[in-house]
Amino acid sequence: MASTTNSPDLEVKYAQLIFGGAWRELEGKFGRNKMRFPRELILLGGAPGAGKGTNSDFIRKVRGIDAPPLVISQLLDTPEARAIKARGAMVGDREVVGILFRTLLEPEYENGALLDGFPRTKVQVECLKLLFDEMIALRREFSGTSQESHFKKPLFQIMVLFVDEAESVARQLKRGRQVVAHNEEVIRSGVGELWEERATDGSEALARNRYRVFKEQTYDALVSLKQIFHYHFINGQAPIPEVQANIVRELEYQSSLELDPRTFDRLRRLPLASDIVRHARQDLVRRLDSYEVERPEIFAKVIEFIEGRMMPIVVRHAMSGVANINSEDVLFQDPVALAMLIDVFSERGFHATVDVTRVCVPNRIDLQTGNIFSEEKKVFRFSVRFRGAQVRG
Repeated sequence: MASTTNSPDLEVKYAQLIFGGAWRELEGKFGRNKMRFPRELILLGGAPGAGKGTNSDFIRKVRGIDAPPLVISQLLDTPEARAIKARGAMVGDREVVGILFRTLLEPEYENGALLDGFPRTKVQVECLKLLFDEMIALRREFSGTSQESHFKKPLFQIMVLFVDEAESVARQLKRGRQVVAHNEEVIRSGVGELWEERATDGSEALARNRYRVFKEQTYDALVSLKQIFHYHFINGQAPIPEVQANIVRELEYQSSLELDPRTFDRLRRLPLASDIVRHARQDLVRRLDSYEVERPEIFAKVIEFIEGRMMPIVVRHAMSGVANINSEDVLFQDPVALAMLIDVFSERGFHATVDVTRVCVPNRIDLQTGNIFSEEKKVFRFSVRFRGAQVRG
């Protein structure tokens, strides 16, 4: 059964007993030097129907986590656990913590893991705190050794999606109808795999009870996480693009907390690379179209120069992926022409830069005074980089 302890002191002591037992079992089985938990743990919580499953792949993509999400309800797939879940209740803390910690030590999760549905009770929250402390202790213990790279500073990030009771119940029942329709089609056609049918998704009373269990137990547990991990609740009732934009902002906010506040305040004025890249393609297209509309004569000359003077040289350097080209063409006295050239190469997948060098060329000597008169010329030194051809080894 789920923990029913109410006293904070009892919850802490009970968590210590559960964690201690699970930790000793893992140390005995794997050895202390193999207690390699994921450096990054993303804890995805929220009310039933809040969108955890919908957004888990998005979060993994944003954070570069390749391992599949760890859905706690799927880890606990024993007959006893299924019976408890069918009543809308939760499996006990001891089972959850033991199975989860063992799973997190599997090699595929070493670089990061997303946990869907953990922690759900205050005891699980306390176990999470103890895990964080032990990971810090392991980092100190193996610092300066050959295994130091396996024990990096842990990074725990919290994503909590929230919807109200009416929305939660409606989404659970909608999901139930979709599962039933899908399974009927699989049975009829013999194509595809059957989806799990949850009893709570087919009964309004059970769906409502599941939400109330969340509010009475899980909600308070998630709030207590704020004592050690800073995060904000995310409105799960908004449209998906808005929810995902808020998730990105929340991840950036939590990542910023790794820095000293004074350091972050100094850096925050600089834009994030992700913000710049997000709009770079649209801005490039807009500029190229404006060249064609507003300065077609110069734009045509730039394209002609690239095609006739530069591309033959670029092609000859296809193996190295670097072509350096000098020109004194007066076309590029106009800064707009230089901007056009760089944008054109960017649109074609190249990276072009230009350096303007002023060269003094003697053109006359005053024989009476010996003075040398020079003419200043501008030399435009273009560097075009791209991915070179791969040479077989």
